[in-house]
Amino acid sequence: MYKRVAIEEKVASTTDLVRRDYLMALLHSINGGFLASSFIAGIFLIVLFKFIPWKATKKILNLPPRPPKLPFIGNLHQLRNVPHLSLQRLSKRFGPIIYLQLGEVPTVVVSSARLAKEVMKTHDLAISSRPQLFSAKHLFYNCTDMAFSPYNAYWRQIRRICILELFSAKQVQSYGFVREEEVARLIHRVSDSLPGTVNLSKMLGLYANDVLCRIAFGRDFSSQGDYDRHGFHKMLEEYQVLLGGFSIGDFFPSMEFVHTLTGLKSRLQCTFRRFDQFFDEVVRQHLDPNREKNHKDLVDVLLEAQTKESSEMPLTMDNIKAIILDIFAAGTDTTFITLDWGMTELIMNPKVMQRAQTEVRSFLGERRSVLENDMPHMPYLRAVIKEIFRLHPPAPVLLPRESMEDVTIDGYDIPAKTRFFINAWAIGRDPESWENPEAFQPERFIGSCIDFKGQDFELIPFGAGRRSCPAIAFGTASVELALAQLLHSFDWELPPGIEAKDLDVTEVFGITMQRISPLIVVANPHFVK
Repeated sequence: MYKRVAIEEKVASTTDLVRRDYLMALLHSINGGFLASSFIAGIFLIVLFKFIPWKATKKILNLPPRPPKLPFIGNLHQLRNVPHLSLQRLSKRFGPIIYLQLGEVPTVVVSSARLAKEVMKTHDLAISSRPQLFSAKHLFYNCTDMAFSPYNAYWRQIRRICILELFSAKQVQSYGFVREEEVARLIHRVSDSLPGTVNLSKMLGLYANDVLCRIAFGRDFSSQGDYDRHGFHKMLEEYQVLLGGFSIGDFFPSMEFVHTLTGLKSRLQCTFRRFDQFFDEVVRQHLDPNREKNHKDLVDVLLEAQTKESSEMPLTMDNIKAIILDIFAAGTDTTFITLDWGMTELIMNPKVMQRAQTEVRSFLGERRSVLENDMPHMPYLRAVIKEIFRLHPPAPVLLPRESMEDVTIDGYDIPAKTRFFINAWAIGRDPESWENPEAFQPERFIGSCIDFKGQDFELIPFGAGRRSCPAIAFGTASVELALAQLLHSFDWELPPGIEAKDLDVTEVFGITMQRISPLIVVANPHFVK
């Protein structure tokens, strides 16, 4: 007992931060029973003070508030199974900016619009890089895609290609016919399943995948059974789980063998091979001089960019496949998740659904098909979509950033090479920004200028600043048209005996966040054949 008291006195009188942390770890060990006896603790303390050379810290940093940590693992134990919820709870206790030691990685978590603006606007350039996650390096050809590439000349080049040639307003509009045709196929799929219940989640997944594949690859993969043959559903599930960003090994960069022990490395290799073989097939088809080409797709654009002589850094085939994976996985996932959560919320909130349907049907009248140029005339529907993004951002914790230099955030000192997590899910539910934040109330956006395009930090489902998603317009167009048509063509309700409170809204946490259980509903046609 007297040794414990002595250590506590030493802790209180020690100004050297490094030595103090070791003493605190020792004290935790004694209290928790990690050491066999206080005698061993005493021996360790003598060695610690007498034989280990200590270096005084050069500068005492004013770090953000931080919860107590454990030796070695730091605060990893506090993330649990659903990190965005755990991080929100910590922010409620310690404030909107907190400092965590996640294994070997110093980490800052931001959970308010005000501080998100500091990170992604005021200090956007200084905090524009990406940590080199083990999963991303294996799936994205050593992080040569746009999402996970570090901030450098290569990243600036591929982002310029994506913004100017892949996702420009003109390019997005040019694919309007694809979206309209695929929405019509979605409605036919629902109609063909009647009468009876409809697995709407499955149909929304097929729609999202078909739109993306036709625009990116020039063909769909569902009509001939290729969707199941390639195992797209399983591949995308593995992708979003493996890239969740909270793999234990990613917080111990010096111990990569952990990935082998946990089986993560073998899962990554298997998933990578399946994607790589699929992309090889896609590229091979595009390079075939006899290929029929109805319109220029995104792979065509990338292959043309590869051959341009003026290119500063010619793209390799692996670079192209890395960018294709970005488009394929993110484009399918975000559209599907937004529509799936959107229909779930509307069915759970029938008054909101009725108002949205009234708006759509009043404008269209007896016309059965919604067109893309109808969308500006449906402000309430657009408010519904904003509310979906607020409560259910596809990526609840935005892709992590990494600081390239020392910065000061809200008066706190943040050293270079610190990892930043922006909890978009918590920001969308922050009572400082939103009244009645847990309720699904699209009316809050009527007359409001708040949008989700990266200028309003209360609503950042696609991020903001240099590392924001360049495909916002691309993804939003697919969501708006499908949601309007589903509301126009059918009246929706839950199966008999099922109430809104019975729906399983449990989520699978990964790089994106979808529901575990499919949405099973009853669709009643609005139009009589």
